[in-house]
Amino acid sequence: MSDTDGMEGLEVAACTRCSDLEESRSQIVNGDGPPDADVLFVGEAPGANEDAEGVPFVGRSGDVLDDELRDAGLSRTDVRITNCVRCRPPENRDPSKTELSNCRPYLEREIDLVDPDVVVTLGKVPGEHLLERDVAVTSETGSVERVELGGEPREVLVCLHPAATLYDASQQDAFRATIEKAATIAGASGGQSRLGEF
Repeated sequence: MSDTDGMEGLEVAACTRCSDLEESRSQIVNGDGPPDADVLFVGEAPGANEDAEGVPFVGRSGDVLDDELRDAGLSRTDVRITNCVRCRPPENRDPSKTELSNCRPYLEREIDLVDPDVVVTLGKVPGEHLLERDVAVTSETGSVERVELGGEPREVLVCLHPAATLYDASQQDAFRATIEKAATIAGASGGQSRLGEF
C-alpha cells in the first residue's frame, strides 16, 4: 500500500486515515484550480463552507483572497488552492499533528504534479507544516524560503491568512503585498496573468 493510495491524479477519492475527520466531514475537499498552476496556495483545513461546497477557500476569506488576486493581476482560475488537510476537523479545531502527517503524502503528491513556481502558505499552520519550524506569520509574511517539497526544492512564500485582514485591518497592506509578490514570482503583471498572454 503506497502513501497515496486512494488518490486519483490530484484528487483524493477515499481516505480513512483519521477517524475524527472521517466522522466530521461531509466530503473530502480537494484542491481547486488548474493542474499546472504557477501559484499554489495552501491553507490549513476546510471549514464549514468548504465542507458543504467541496471547494477550498469559499466564504468571506475566499472573497478576500479573490479580491487580492484580481488586484495583483491574477484570477482564481489562474491559481490552485488546496489545504494541508482535506477533511473538516470537528468544531473547526486545528488539525492535529497526526492528521497533518496522515494527509502530508497527498499534499506532497499534489505539489509534485502541479509543479508550481511558488507555494504560498496561508496562515500559521500551513507555514509551520511545510517549513517544519515555528513561524511568526505576522512578522514573516512576504518572506520566501527554499525547501524540498514534492521531491524537489520549492520556493515557499509565507503569507497571512486572508481572515487576518477581516479581524485586523492593519494587516491588509502586508497581505496585499505578499499576494503581489506571489504574482510577480509567477510572472503576472499589469492586471493580467501570464496565462492570458497567448
